Amino acid sequence: MKREIYDEDHEAFRSSVREFLERSVIPHVEQHAADKALPREFWLEAGRQGFLGLEIPEEHGGSEAGDYRFNAVLMEELNHVNAALGSCVGIHADITAPYIVELGTDEQRKKWLPGVAAGELLLAIGMTEPSGGSDLAALKTTAVRDGDEWVVNGSKTFITNGYSADLVLTAVRTSPEKKARGITLFAIPSTAEGFSRGRKLDKVGQDESDTAELFFENVRLTDADIVGELDGGFIHMMQKLPQERLGCAISNLAHARQILVETLQYTKDRKAFGAGIGSFQHNKFLLAEMFTQVDVTQAYVDQCVVAHSKGELTSTDAAKAKWWTSQVQNEILDHCVQLHGGYGFMNEYRVARAWRDARVSKIWAGSNEIMKELIGRDLGL
Repeated sequence: MKREIYDEDHEAFRSSVREFLERSVIPHVEQHAADKALPREFWLEAGRQGFLGLEIPEEHGGSEAGDYRFNAVLMEELNHVNAALGSCVGIHADITAPYIVELGTDEQRKKWLPGVAAGELLLAIGMTEPSGGSDLAALKTTAVRDGDEWVVNGSKTFITNGYSADLVLTAVRTSPEKKARGITLFAIPSTAEGFSRGRKLDKVGQDESDTAELFFENVRLTDADIVGELDGGFIHMMQKLPQERLGCAISNLAHARQILVETLQYTKDRKAFGAGIGSFQHNKFLLAEMFTQVDVTQAYVDQCVVAHSKGELTSTDAAKAKWWTSQVQNEILDHCVQLHGGYGFMNEYRVARAWRDARVSKIWAGSNEIMKELIGRDLGL
């Protein structure tokens, strides 16, 4: 079924993204995986192409597309290459940058956004803690007032772009007595005294993504480093999480669709018992089910993209999109591995890497169980 949400401008943008990926990214994906990170050259080239500034005003070096469908196109194409690419760029440009654009002061926007758009200032967001997981209200990292300064102590974990980020938007507790209403967002530069990183975490998948633990030991900041309102961080995060979860949904589905298309071709080419394995009834029915599943899910995600472009996407609908697409993604990729037989278990095959890469999508940005809890609450349960 033809998708109706994109026009000629979106498709022209898609072509430019594809050209960039084919020229500057795909030839180097093996090296990215070995390095467990995207090189700075990637970020700088992406910045020159205008792919990192879709959320950033023109006066600060961005393109200020004003249409989330361009973000969606970018995320789809990145995830056709691999899921790690989508998650790294998504954290930088689609998730963290909007906090600065919408909540930052004029001085903060002038100071940080040109570098963000250019790929010179790499962003990460520090929410998750070793003991907290999806429970953002249970943060233990603190900022204590000391005269005109704030002293930050604590740690974060599983931080995408954490090993290479230049600026980390970090959620900390400033008023413990207020519980969830006592959290503040600080933009912490990697050059701050007392800021340190742990090793690159050894993950099951998404090798190309640098993921790290972050530590704050008496890091001194000022009010100029606060993004948004003092003690307003939890509300700010709740307002921004729908876009993060929609970005996950777009990525999940694009990732699954690409590998499914490649698997379909594999089942046509791979012969057993004198015929292509896709012609066997079980496999034929399975592929029919998966393509139907992807297309039906795509219709819902596209509607979410349109709603978000109009400012109408609810947190509940975003939660539905996030958990459902991650479930669909993992089910489809598991079947794709099976259809590849023994080759599907070999890391040299894209399907094996994709299968590993996908597993985290049911955990991050709020686990699927948390998504169902949010949906259940909306039902009045």
